[in-house]
Amino acid sequence: MTRVLSSWSRLGLRMRLTLLYGGLFFLAGSVLLWFTHLLTARALNQRFVVAVASKVTGVPDTVFGGRLPDSDMLAQRVRTNVEQGAADVLTDVLRSSVIVMVLVGAVAVVLGYLVADRALRPLDRVTETAQRLSESTLHERIGLRGPQDEVKRLADTFDAMLDRLHGVFDAQRRFIANASHELRTPLAVNRTVLEVSLEEPAASEDLKALARTLLGTNARYERLIEGLLMLAQSEQELAARKPVDLRQVVRTAMEQIDLQPRRRKVVVHEDLCPAVAHGDPLFLERCLVNLLENAIKYNVRDGEVWVRLREEEAGVSVTVENTGPLVPPYEVDDLFEPFRRLGGDRVRSARGAGLGLSIVRAIAVAHGGEVEALARPEGGLTVTVRLPG
Repeated sequence: MTRVLSSWSRLGLRMRLTLLYGGLFFLAGSVLLWFTHLLTARALNQRFVVAVASKVTGVPDTVFGGRLPDSDMLAQRVRTNVEQGAADVLTDVLRSSVIVMVLVGAVAVVLGYLVADRALRPLDRVTETAQRLSESTLHERIGLRGPQDEVKRLADTFDAMLDRLHGVFDAQRRFIANASHELRTPLAVNRTVLEVSLEEPAASEDLKALARTLLGTNARYERLIEGLLMLAQSEQELAARKPVDLRQVVRTAMEQIDLQPRRRKVVVHEDLCPAVAHGDPLFLERCLVNLLENAIKYNVRDGEVWVRLREEEAGVSVTVENTGPLVPPYEVDDLFEPFRRLGGDRVRSARGAGLGLSIVRAIAVAHGGEVEALARPEGGLTVTVRLPG
């Protein structure tokens, strides 16, 4: 029973409606054929067999000159012949009715498929529109015309939802643009003032020390705001995609990072195969920069980082593996949440804003890919980004 229900659920709605319509037709036809057979048998028995037998029984023997059997034997013989003929007629009627019902049922199944196809065609239009839509095409609408039935109300509801989503995404884009300007400008002004004060000859050492402290705080806030804006931008739908040579992107990202953070030299091992992905090269570069920075920043003295680039059947994969402190397996997923670090630390900003892996996951998802992280038994992480080719 479970297997039958599973097979039934795998069929499309159009085919299920067709089979349901055909099954109901054959069920109703079978019931009608059964009642017709019973009524016909009853009519033949009452109005033909009994009537003929009674007439034969009422004929006197003198009519036949006494040469025929008595009336009882004649009536029995006639009744038997009439019953056999009535049974043959019922068999022929039943056989012909079954053949006609099968032929008409086949035509009914075909007509049911055509009717279901026509009835579900507006739903196909709604589905095609939903699959085609993205953040950059939210201005499209279904615009279904026709009577105010259930399908028309569904299409109108979907169009109203698209109107609301379009407004939300427009507001988000405007917010990102305004926040990018309003938040960066005062921080840039503060950085300029602090840098000028450090170059001032008349400034005391205490004032310069305070300026350096404030400059470091200002730099951390700049990184935080830049990370937040990048996270918001990377979570949006990509406006354009083009082929990107990931091997060149990896090498460009490695040129931007410091391999000796806090005088702890880290050795990077490369194993890069030719691989091409479709997406935004700037976002992909930022994704790899964040992966490498995370692997180097949370490493140990004289640690190692392995970067592997592979081309797979479903696309490409980039794996960044690093030595480092032990990471509990139950904390790995939390590292992809914004402002989360190892051990649940959400306070220290000297080691970053806690947005690196969050941005990596957002960029991968925006490109139709995924991110997987595993804790190494000897310490450190193995992060793999898979992207469609």
